[in-house]
Amino acid sequence: MKYKYSFFNDYSEGAHPDILSALQQTNLSQETGYGEDSLSLHAVELLKEKIGNPNAAVHFVSGGTQANLIVLASMLKPYEAVIAVSTGHIFVHEAGAIEATGHKICTVQSDDGKIHPEQIQIVVDQHSDEHMVKPRVVFISQSTEVGTIYSKQELQAISDICKQNNLYLYLDGARLGSGLTSIRGDLTLADMSSLVDIFYIGGTKNGALMGEAIIINNDQLKDNFRYHLKQRGALLAKGRVLGIQFAELFKENLFFDLAKHANEMAGKLTQGIKEQGFEFLTDSTTNQIFPILPDVMIEKLKEMYGFYVWSKIDADKSSIRLVTSWATKEEAVTDFLADLKMLATQ
Repeated sequence: MKYKYSFFNDYSEGAHPDILSALQQTNLSQETGYGEDSLSLHAVELLKEKIGNPNAAVHFVSGGTQANLIVLASMLKPYEAVIAVSTGHIFVHEAGAIEATGHKICTVQSDDGKIHPEQIQIVVDQHSDEHMVKPRVVFISQSTEVGTIYSKQELQAISDICKQNNLYLYLDGARLGSGLTSIRGDLTLADMSSLVDIFYIGGTKNGALMGEAIIINNDQLKDNFRYHLKQRGALLAKGRVLGIQFAELFKENLFFDLAKHANEMAGKLTQGIKEQGFEFLTDSTTNQIFPILPDVMIEKLKEMYGFYVWSKIDADKSSIRLVTSWATKEEAVTDFLADLKMLATQ
């Protein structure tokens, strides 16, 4: 189906022109393979500078599910488990990738997509002996699967409870750019690096052709990580393709500029939808928003725009997910709002 515009996701477009240009300009230079090329090594140094941790280990992989699978498998012993919210990407949208490595996901319920320290403590206390799995990692996302973000205070509290219980803290940063540039955000990359053991910076959903940068802060988790990459098929012979993209994203401010644009477009959608009297499933200030609309209106909108129906609210209404990207034009937003208003008056 040909849509006026697709709000399905933030990776429908290819890549920012600056990244394509960088790939073209370096295309014929001969480089070492497997992420040890000069382009990737330069990107690693840039990222260490941005996160304020010169001792971090940095590795590039092709996608988010691959990052989550490899990182969590590397952190967990066979009898250990990961704690996550029930809406977490690893629990819902990764085809059991984590469970396929032999590790249980202990889930907690959350209306806002965020896990809270007291929930972590309850899970730890419930798993008291060797007849059950042993919780070892807490998994969070920034931004979350429902568009919300952790504040610095909230992340600090989670980090503290993890340390008190000898747990690792891992942050999925598929949409980290959007989370960091949210109008309510008070976290920096340096803050993130100081509070979590491992996180990744998402490029795929923020202007890159593909790629995520795994950042390992905890010295205990750095050794032999490249073996995990190789075993899981993530140690790419042409690792330069990933490295050059992150070098381009972070040589100045492109990564943050692209994320900010996506948030601004989502903000305009949010404001326009609220002005028409509709409510939202969550209070999101990132590039994923979840308006609640009548089902009749949703069916008509689906004939013009691409988006997912997220959840059933009652007999007549559902929430939908609208995702903006680094490339979303303002005219796509104004067109959607105009068509929504037109349908509301019919």
